[in-house]
Amino acid sequence: MFECMFHFSCFLLYVSLLWTFKPLTFILLQNEYRIKHAQKLREIGHLLCKVCEDDPFEGLIMIDALQRLSIDYRFQDEINGFLEKRSMNPIAEYIGGGNLYGIALQFRLLRQEGYFVHADIFKSFKDKEGNFRREVNEDVKGLMELYEASQLRVEGETVLDEAEYYSRQVLHARLANLDKKVARTVETTLKSPHHKNLAKFMAKNNFNNFESTNRWINILREFAVLDFNILQTIHQEEILEVSKWWEDLGFSKELKFARDQPLKWYVSAMAAVADPSHSQQRLELTKAISFIYLIDDIFDVYGSLDELHLFTEAVKRWDVCNIGHLPRYMQICIMALYNVTNEIGYKVYKEHGLNSIGILRKTWTSLCEAFLMEAKWFASGDFPEAEEYLRNGIVSSGIHVVLVHLFFLLGEGTKDETVNIMNKIAAIISPPAKILRLWDDLGSAKDEEQDGKDGSYVECYMKEHAGISLQSARQHVLDMIAQAWKSLNLEYLSPNSFSTSFRKAALNIARMVPLMYNYDSNHSLPALEEHVKSYIFESWFP
Repeated sequence: MFECMFHFSCFLLYVSLLWTFKPLTFILLQNEYRIKHAQKLREIGHLLCKVCEDDPFEGLIMIDALQRLSIDYRFQDEINGFLEKRSMNPIAEYIGGGNLYGIALQFRLLRQEGYFVHADIFKSFKDKEGNFRREVNEDVKGLMELYEASQLRVEGETVLDEAEYYSRQVLHARLANLDKKVARTVETTLKSPHHKNLAKFMAKNNFNNFESTNRWINILREFAVLDFNILQTIHQEEILEVSKWWEDLGFSKELKFARDQPLKWYVSAMAAVADPSHSQQRLELTKAISFIYLIDDIFDVYGSLDELHLFTEAVKRWDVCNIGHLPRYMQICIMALYNVTNEIGYKVYKEHGLNSIGILRKTWTSLCEAFLMEAKWFASGDFPEAEEYLRNGIVSSGIHVVLVHLFFLLGEGTKDETVNIMNKIAAIISPPAKILRLWDDLGSAKDEEQDGKDGSYVECYMKEHAGISLQSARQHVLDMIAQAWKSLNLEYLSPNSFSTSFRKAALNIARMVPLMYNYDSNHSLPALEEHVKSYIFESWFP
């Protein structure tokens, strides 16, 4: 369908092509296609229950396949029921004792669903000296799953820290002597472990990475294709709605200095909110994300420091009747922000009975204040210590804006809790925000349409530690990102009142970050652009 090179800046071209090929949507939504999908859905549901009952080990393998084909969400009740039973039994009791692959697989699947399984089980694969036993080196499949399992570790789990390092080193060393297909699978595992990647973008690549001896794999593959194409039509319809909203807003004409990338912003919302039934949430979240980028451009590439002071105060007052003293471009932005926020607030109140506007206002105020602080630092040339920069950077990442909006859009919380929302969700906001800020500051994040300059954590850290090399500073940042992932894992595993959709959104945001900030020398995002082209614009007919 799309043979040309995909690029986010070509948004209007792709939207026009969507309108051209829109009849495909109606073909896929025909009753015959839907009926076949529903039949396969029921068939796999029954099959999954039978497999899990007859052979728990095979049940784990089937659930892993469902996840890697990104269709597990269709069978969440069956998966939850099975894993809840498994969480009540010692892992080795029914997985074959010394089977590293089976134990690591169950450990990962349980933790992914929020069950805090103890990591001590992996000590059984060590010798008396505390080293992993020599025979483990030969178990490539087990080592890959051990590496996958280690990605769900939390602070203090030394055995999983060691497992991650050990499995990575051994697998790297064995690559040259492996069969080509196995070597490719190992490389993919090391580069893109399941827990830290978006399964929807990897499903096509995983399509043939399953053993054909499993009697259920062909029906899973067939259903995955049906489901993929149905979801694709949903996302294409949503993109058309985003396109119309963005065009009606008129920013691409009125605010020419700002980025014009509504598709990229929609993809961020799509990644965070995976449930197909949450279409309205994705659309509204895309609007909030677009304003984060727009306001960032005002602070970073266009506004003078005096204007930025006035803009921040105007957002803080939230009074559109008193913005006549601002430059026209700022008036346009604030009016649109005011209207969109009130529209979202009204929808939240109508749907969930929650009064969210006051809290949403505060998120925009805190974002502008964080942007203003960075603008002051850059204007003066006097950057703070690294810790202070990062504290502010966690806010300027905009993640709190995204997750607070999503919190209300999903109907989280109660009327009495809205006042203390920020305190309630601060712990789950901080890790993905830190991951985003640090990835951004690693130096590869030069946006294809943004020429502004700001500081970075790396720069602050190197000034604070005279004589340190750039390589050492970057390694320090990578270590901090790893620590942030541990914190995020802990928040995901900790008992709380958040819905699964909200907790997974925080995870998905962190998973999306490397794709969003991995720019090449041409200031493009080749990996993300390829995923988007494949997932949204190329139908799947293997």
